Formats: sequence, C-alpha cells, structure tokens
Amino acid sequence: MAVAAKQEFTFAVVTMSDKGSRGQREDTSGAYIQSKLSEEGYAFASYVIIPDAVPGIIRTLNGLCDSDEVSLIVTTGGTGVAPTDVTPEAMLEVIEKEIPGMAEAMRFESLKKTPNAMLSRGKVGIRGNSLIINLPGSLKAVKENLDVVLPVLPHALEKIRGDKGDCGKNQ
Repeated sequence: MAVAAKQEFTFAVVTMSDKGSRGQREDTSGAYIQSKLSEEGYAFASYVIIPDAVPGIIRTLNGLCDSDEVSLIVTTGGTGVAPTDVTPEAMLEVIEKEIPGMAEAMRFESLKKTPNAMLSRGKVGIRGNSLIINLPGSLKAVKENLDVVLPVLPHALEKIRGDKGDCGKNQ
C-alpha cells in the first residue's frame, strides 16, 4: 500500500516554556515547526504554549491524542537537564509505545554538530493513533532534529493508523 498523502495527516505543535506561556519570550521554535510541517504538506490542527509543568504537559498531550483528531504532535522545549526540563517525565505518563530509534537518530545527528546533544532527553512515542515527537527548545536544534525525522514520518503515521503493507516494499 502506498503511503497516504501528507495532507491526510494533521499536526499539532506544543511548546513548553514558562516565559513563552507568560508572553515574555517569542516562540521561534514552535513557529518554525508549524511552517516546516505545513510546507511539507501536513495539515495544521493546533498550537499551544504551556508552562514547563508535568501535569499540564500530560493534560495537553492526552487531550490532543485522545481527541483522535491529531496524527502528529511535535513538542519543543523541556528536554534538557535544567530543573524545569520535565517533558520526558511527562511523556512517560502519556505514551503507550516508545520509539527509541527516532529519538536516538536525532541525538546521533545532533552529536555530529555539538557535544551538548548528549544532554538531550527527548522521547518519541505513540498514544492511540498519534505520534508524539519531543524536540529541544532552541531553534537551531529544532531545525536539525526535525530534518532527521521528516523522511520517516509518512511511513510511521501510516503504520500507526494500521496499514498492514510490507514495510520493506517501498524502500
């Protein structure tokens, strides 16, 4: 079975930022994700900036996934080692299946550019019919990491939807 047109897949962007949620910082990373995924042909569904707090992250991600209206959720922020970086901890409460290969691939590629990539704790996982990808908060890291996963997104989203086609046929 051929991969569905990207327009069939909706996406949401969730930015974790205390300052951003208070209007004290412009969210360039979230804006870039919206622009890039729209440019790639995905259908925009939602955008929100929330504080770095586990309960709010869980509530927001669960709501987006459980509505069954969002195929792809890309988060930005909260993946490092600062005391307020709690996105990975929230993800453990949200996802039903982890996809470590995608997170590892992003860190691997970033590590070619900066040793700070070792500090990234972002996760990728599935809840219901939604794929959730955690990206770092910096615009530079978002660009680098998103480029790594873009080629596999259509196939991953089709499989999450239940496509039973052979994974290796279209490779």
